Amino acid sequence: MYLKSLHLRHFRNYHDQAVMFQAPKTILVGDNAQGKSNLLEAVELLATLRSHRASRDRDLVQDDQATGSITATLDRDTGPVDLSILVRSSGRRTLRHNGQPLRRQVDFLGVMNAVQFSSLDLELVRGGPGLRRDWLDVLLTQLEPIYAHLLQQYNATLRQRNALLRQVHGGLAADPTQLAIWDSQLATIGTHVIRRRARAIHRIAPIAAHWHHAISDRTETLDMRYAPNVFLAQDDPIAIQQAFLDQIQQRAIAEQHQGTTLVGPHRDDVDFRINRTPARQYGSQGQQRTLVLSIKLAELKLIEMVIGEPPLLLLDDVLAELDLTRQNKLLETIQDRFQTLITTTHLSAFDAQWLRSSHVLTVQAGRIKT
Repeated sequence: MYLKSLHLRHFRNYHDQAVMFQAPKTILVGDNAQGKSNLLEAVELLATLRSHRASRDRDLVQDDQATGSITATLDRDTGPVDLSILVRSSGRRTLRHNGQPLRRQVDFLGVMNAVQFSSLDLELVRGGPGLRRDWLDVLLTQLEPIYAHLLQQYNATLRQRNALLRQVHGGLAADPTQLAIWDSQLATIGTHVIRRRARAIHRIAPIAAHWHHAISDRTETLDMRYAPNVFLAQDDPIAIQQAFLDQIQQRAIAEQHQGTTLVGPHRDDVDFRINRTPARQYGSQGQQRTLVLSIKLAELKLIEMVIGEPPLLLLDDVLAELDLTRQNKLLETIQDRFQTLITTTHLSAFDAQWLRSSHVLTVQAGRIKT
């Protein structure tokens, strides 16, 4: 797939800006806080309907405006596609595919695919479990768009169950029948989430291990494992659901005491080990960077395998975080195979051949110049 054009109106610090992409690699150069990352964020939203930089849509819209929009033209093997997102300060969105409004987010997801790699991703290893769950959820949303709907259902059920537990924690008597209903729903939907997460890790782990072995010059072995909160003995939905309900019963007193749900995929983690040693606690900074780079390269390969087309690659100020060996491995892998948008504060990180084959755009105060 190839992103041909992007048009931003009242989005972040862009008032009205159109961009035509003229080469497989586009380098966005400029000082910090000029809008380079904002442009990549717009592409990320088109691919995943999520932003790793903002949790509220009103943060995406210019302060003096009620709405902002992202419009794109994309070439796919099946033909050209037009996508647009209208975001409102009030939080409600309008999604369009080839000019037609869509009622369901799942119909928008999967049309554009992209892998984002930013300096923030280096926290994927050493940060908390929530970062790893978010990474896995974004990947799954691109592999199986229906997963976004399942996750939305799970989170809604979780909120309802937590509200009931807070009432119990506050001294109100629990209605056993009502709590049992939420237990059943949480276990049913949670089982779908658990199985899909397990399947995704099973698919991406050997690809990431291959890359890590190569980048480390065959001196390190990466082991990536899914660490579900609910015990997963086998990929049997009935067994998983029963284990889910059993653990809920075991933690019932603790949940009522704390007023929150302690069992379920909202407490999952992903375990990374380098040469059988936990990477989070004992991995060096260089090893952790190799690990994250390996994961991102594995994402590219897995999405391409599943979708049948190479996704876009978004590199947000990440080259400066990688040493020359890792930079070369990344750039060598990209070549012209993946359309790549790269942000940087200077061009010295790129060799002459790369600059000749790239379209360089200057970003200054929300305006883009060729």
